[in-house]
Parts: sequence; structure tokens; C-alpha cells
Amino acid sequence: MNRPQTIQIFLPDGSPRSVKIAEITNRVVKAVLVPRNKLEYISSRSELRNVGIYFLFGELAEKAKPIAYIGEAEDCLDRLKQHNRTKEFWNYAVVMVSKINAFTKSHAKYLEHIAIEQAKESSTYLTENLTAPSKPYVTESMEADLLDSFDTIKILLSTLGFPIYEKIGKEQIESKELLFLKGRGITAEGDLIDDGFVVFKGSQAKKETTPSCHEYLINLRQKLYKNEIIVEHNGNYQFAQDYVFGSPSTAGGVVLGRSTNGWNKWKDKSGRTLDEIKRQ
Repeated sequence: MNRPQTIQIFLPDGSPRSVKIAEITNRVVKAVLVPRNKLEYISSRSELRNVGIYFLFGELAEKAKPIAYIGEAEDCLDRLKQHNRTKEFWNYAVVMVSKINAFTKSHAKYLEHIAIEQAKESSTYLTENLTAPSKPYVTESMEADLLDSFDTIKILLSTLGFPIYEKIGKEQIESKELLFLKGRGITAEGDLIDDGFVVFKGSQAKKETTPSCHEYLINLRQKLYKNEIIVEHNGNYQFAQDYVFGSPSTAGGVVLGRSTNGWNKWKDKSGRTLDEIKRQ
């Protein structure tokens, strides 16, 4: 269950679009967000000259989800400089280190293991890591401490705009909150969430689009099909996994194969529209 948290974010160069250093005031982990074009600036500081784990975030035009790569290093700054030379996709790095320099190589390897494993499980982002590294040995008491640190890492990542561990499955909401969109021969289920509008796995979508369908909807449907987010099923499409759209109307347009006002088309089991539920 979520509980209130106090998070402090420091802007070392004063710019809200530059490097950010975030921490929960009573925890030992701190997060350092570094835009790729600020590597030279962060090199002049000491925060990343430390043992830790790091996340690289970016997008590719042909992919339907944002992309993440997760790793660990004894000197995170050196590792980011290596990835600056060898990996193309990323625009932001978020590095997690100990405020009291308490992490060892074993701690970082354990955090890397669980971070990759849980990222693949949530599937909110595509992970560039092909497999999770094997789980290293740590004592039972240390594992408990590291799991507590990982909870902090998840909160800090979401706060900084990278909700890689936010689960969005239908089981996360109460059935009374489900929204439905029906067309001829199809039914889709979804919900309005913090990051947009999610259409749940198993929902159906029209296979054909109308002549007046906007090009951006056609292109998005093609991208979802190519990335196997939607698959052919019984003459229509079916969502093979949960997917978050930017708005209810975009979600509705993809489902129906035509432009639509999602605020009026998505309805709860009582027939109330999303507009009635959330805006009136």
C-alpha cells in the first residue's frame, strides 16, 4: 500500500531540465538523473564515482514502448561514458548509489539482478538486457536491507518520470472501476491511470480501419501489430498484453479503427461515460 513520502530533489546547476539528485530523506539510496548531453558536466562532480546500479532510458521510432537498459558498475561514471560510445538509443541515465558509500560490488550485483528480473516481469518498458544475471549470494539480513533499498529505487525512478516498475494489469484495480468500449463484434476493457489510458490484455480491436481514420492511428496500429502488442484473433485483433495510450481517445481510436471521442465512448458497467465519471 502506498504511503506518504518526502522526496528532496536538488538541481546542482539550477536548471530543472538538467541533472537532478533525488533522495527520500530518511533512506540511504540517492538517484542521480543525467541527460545524455550533461555527461561532461556530471564528470566534474563526484556523485557517480561510486558503486551502484544504473538505468538507461530512451525510445526508438519502430518500438511501441520506451526502452531501458539496466547495469551495475564499481565506477558508474566510467560505465556511462562507455555506453555513450556504444549504445545509441538512450537519452537519460539514472544512477542509484548509496549516500553513505555503503554499496559493495555484491550489493550492486544483487540489485542489478532483481532490477532486471522485475523490469521484465512488469513489461512496462522494453529491456535491452537479454537475460537477468544470476542472483549473487548475500546474507539473509543483507538481502532484507537490499530489498528495502530496491523499494526506494522504484519510488525514485517513478518520481523522476520513469515508472518502469509500475504494474498496470487488470488485477491492480477493482472490477467496479473497469471501463468498457464496445463495437460490432468486439469488446475492450480499460482504465484511466496516472500515465494515460490503459487497454487491458485480452481486449479486442477492429482489424479494419475506416476510410476517414487519421493517419497517426493507422501508423500506431501498425506499430502495435509489428511489436506484437496486438495480434490477429478470430477475424479481428486482440491485445496480447496491457498497453498504455496517451489518452482515452487514442485508445478508443485504435480499438475501433476510426477517430472517436474516448471520453464519451468508454463506459463503466452502469453505462456512465468516462466524461461523467471523471469530468462532471
